[in-house]
Amino acid sequence: MAPTPKPVANARPAEDPAGDPSGYRLEDQIGFVLRQAHQRATGIFNSVMSGYKVTPTQFAALAKLDDLGRVSQNELGRLTGMDPATIWGVVSRLVKQGHVVQSPDPDDARLVMLELTASGRTATAGMKAIGAEVSKETLAGFTDAETEQLISLLNRLGR
Repeated sequence: MAPTPKPVANARPAEDPAGDPSGYRLEDQIGFVLRQAHQRATGIFNSVMSGYKVTPTQFAALAKLDDLGRVSQNELGRLTGMDPATIWGVVSRLVKQGHVVQSPDPDDARLVMLELTASGRTATAGMKAIGAEVSKETLAGFTDAETEQLISLLNRLGR
């Protein structure tokens, strides 16, 4: 006969909210679920992009710079959903890596203009060539219709 497992002190089954009159369950909260999904996607990103030594936010900045060409740092921050302090740090690291060059705007010295260097364009092209693999692996197990619905709903949530 198999031994009976001993109960853990103060443990309560995850599906039994009886011990909490509010019915609150962390695992059912959108922020918790989004954080877990983000952690999974980031892990996949790090695996797929390991040879490039960039973070997801750095890649977002590089990809958008590749799309737009020369753009102000403020505009790049807006387009990639980064606040001024975050985009400043991201750009600083990309400059140190030799992917991005900064220059003043000739018409407005308050603006810092950014553009990819030749090596930045080459690296970004390589990253973009495999970038879709991150989404493909992250969304494995979803049908095309489910993927489209999920992306649509998350876009609504983020706006």
